[in-house]
Amino acid sequence: MTMPLTKISEGMIAKLHSITGGRELRTRLAALGLLPGTEIQVIQNSGKGPFVVSVKGSRIVIGRGMASRVEVDFYPNNPAVGV
Repeated sequence: MTMPLTKISEGMIAKLHSITGGRELRTRLAALGLLPGTEIQVIQNSGKGPFVVSVKGSRIVIGRGMASRVEVDFYPNNPAVGV
């Protein structure tokens, strides 16, 4: 099931599917380690303000607008482990 990263609850894990944006946005997020196939754990998603995720052991803070352009595959039965 593909959806925007902003729809994923805190503590859940998703796999990055694609980034819907221009070359500049894709390049910026790739530099942060957000590449297709990467597992992402949502650390903070309060519904407003910055969006915090864990990627490959690092915490990354991105704006909510950027996060809304990150499409992820979410598996509801996938426990939040291994990120």
